[in-house]
Amino acid sequence: MDACNPTITPKTQDRQAELTLRGIALGAAITVVFMAANLYMGLKTGMTFSSSIPAAMISMGAFRLMGGAGILENNIVQTQASAAGTLCNVILALPGLVLIGHWHGFPFWQTTAVCLLGGLLGVAFSIPLRRALVSGSDLPYPEGIAAAEVLKTGHEEQGGHGLRDLLGAAAVAGMIGLATTGLKILGEGLNGAVSLGGAVFRSGTGFSLALVGVGYLVGIGACLALLTGVLVAWGIAVPILTALSPDPGKSAGAAAEAVWSGQVRLMGAGIIAVGGMWTVGSLARPIFASIRAALSGSGGLGKDHPREERDLPITWVAAATLGLCVPLAILFGYFAQPADLGSLMIVLAVAATLFTVLFGFLMAAACGYLAGLLGSSSSPISGIGILTTMATALLLPVILGHSAGAEGDRFVTGMALLLTSVIITTSSIANDNLQDLKTGQVVGATPWHQQVALILGVGVGAVVIAPLLALLYEAYGFVGAPAHEGQDPGSAMPAPQAALMTQIANGITQSELPWSMVLIGAGLGVVLVAAESWLKRRNLTFPALTVGIGMYLPLSVEMTIAIGGVLGWVAERRLRARIGSDGGKTGKKADKAVGAARRRGVLLASGFLVGESCVGVLLAGTDLLAGHSAAIAIAGKDFAPYATGLGLAVFLAGLIVYLRMVSTPAVTPREP
Repeated sequence: MDACNPTITPKTQDRQAELTLRGIALGAAITVVFMAANLYMGLKTGMTFSSSIPAAMISMGAFRLMGGAGILENNIVQTQASAAGTLCNVILALPGLVLIGHWHGFPFWQTTAVCLLGGLLGVAFSIPLRRALVSGSDLPYPEGIAAAEVLKTGHEEQGGHGLRDLLGAAAVAGMIGLATTGLKILGEGLNGAVSLGGAVFRSGTGFSLALVGVGYLVGIGACLALLTGVLVAWGIAVPILTALSPDPGKSAGAAAEAVWSGQVRLMGAGIIAVGGMWTVGSLARPIFASIRAALSGSGGLGKDHPREERDLPITWVAAATLGLCVPLAILFGYFAQPADLGSLMIVLAVAATLFTVLFGFLMAAACGYLAGLLGSSSSPISGIGILTTMATALLLPVILGHSAGAEGDRFVTGMALLLTSVIITTSSIANDNLQDLKTGQVVGATPWHQQVALILGVGVGAVVIAPLLALLYEAYGFVGAPAHEGQDPGSAMPAPQAALMTQIANGITQSELPWSMVLIGAGLGVVLVAAESWLKRRNLTFPALTVGIGMYLPLSVEMTIAIGGVLGWVAERRLRARIGSDGGKTGKKADKAVGAARRRGVLLASGFLVGESCVGVLLAGTDLLAGHSAAIAIAGKDFAPYATGLGLAVFLAGLIVYLRMVSTPAVTPREP
């Protein structure tokens, strides 16, 4: 069925349940699983994943065991679960409060308030944009369409293969994760560095099937951009800087790591900042046009609107937005209370609230538009985080009018990170919600039912995110934060985005930011944006933002992700070649076979992510109960060389099996 025509019509709606208690309960359960998985992967690798498609598959399988469900009820479950999963983007900035010592953990009420208020603002902002950016536009919404196709395929075929693939992949990745992180009998990666004439070159890769899955999901275009960032960072910038400033007191690997962490990452931040500003600036006209169209023609709950066009009324949305300003101001005021600002605390709370709502709406609209144009994975969430961090770190001293030394600098840094956390959450939720609403449009869902599910998803996610963050921090700790008693510093989680934004905020407030690196990155960003625009006119994808991300994520993470992207590209080429060699036509039937294999690859990749991440969370709980890291390890440090060899062998075997599974035709095209 054509993506523009709904699967369910108003006449058939009466025969299908949509927003049900069992669907809400199932959505909440799936939310907890994918929230834990995304938090673990995000803090460990800097990458999160969309839970829409795996949530839809789990929903269809679970409902089948309960006697079956319609496509609309399954759509509500994936809508709720994906909204909650998107809240995990709060880790791009919030852990920075722990890194600077302002927080010594994740206080439940403040963490929950950041996620809940930011998430609800994101839902509210996406409602008036739906008619203009979804039903009233021809934006493609790739992830939204893909999720709808999975729902339609599962609904029409009534097969359980997808759920078996997902759970099987999760089991395999979980066992490997247990052997790696828990038992320590498999190595986590292979890295090496060499110094040539004072210039240090470093390379390596991880052995994580979950990261291979991430690469498969984002595709070859994004992975090539990521590899470009790796080449610029580790093949050009790090060798030049280590040659110019040798450090004989450190090993080659440690010297390269120090230069990358202190200087090269900021070049990546400059690229991302330019890419984010270009994106927002280029979308200003369509964003304002969409807002005018939405406000002049928003639907409501009345019977005079078709069922598939009934939103929550715009008056309710406006009232809710204004109502959210009160707890936002309280949150900012409570956070500022220890700084003893006197009457300035009220001024700061009001100014921070206005900035959050106004800037947050602009960023949410930009992310939502770009999600429809290129997909959620191409939205400039990291760029928005960096821009917000820079803006708030520069503006807050103007509002406060004074500095109180080190403690005052730490407060300004903390407030900047708090504001950034709320705005990132708002933008991320709006970004994801419009994809969900597009999925709903394709399958014939009722918008206001989905919007209620989005609100419920945000509520569930906000409640569970604080204890999950606390669990991971207490068990593993963060790189750059003081280690707890019994923690292994080598197991600390990098939290790369939060570390970068903390570095930027600290550098601005303490006037120590090496602006030369940021400006070099900004110059590279201008060149990359120009190249991206030129390639886009030729229907080629090369996102400048991803190049910047490739410069600040850890090397082993990036290389493993790139392997996944290349594997997906090779698999599709092998599949098309196999179809051609079998005498089939490379037309619609071949596309159908490739699409089916691609869906299987997506489910397997999602299973890898869920399995490895959930085992990581369970191991965190085990370590916390035991009071020390590696509580169930059976191999010591002397076994490390053998563990690396075994890990490499298992990793290569996993790649071979995965490649075979996703390059086998699920549908064999035959000549008509």
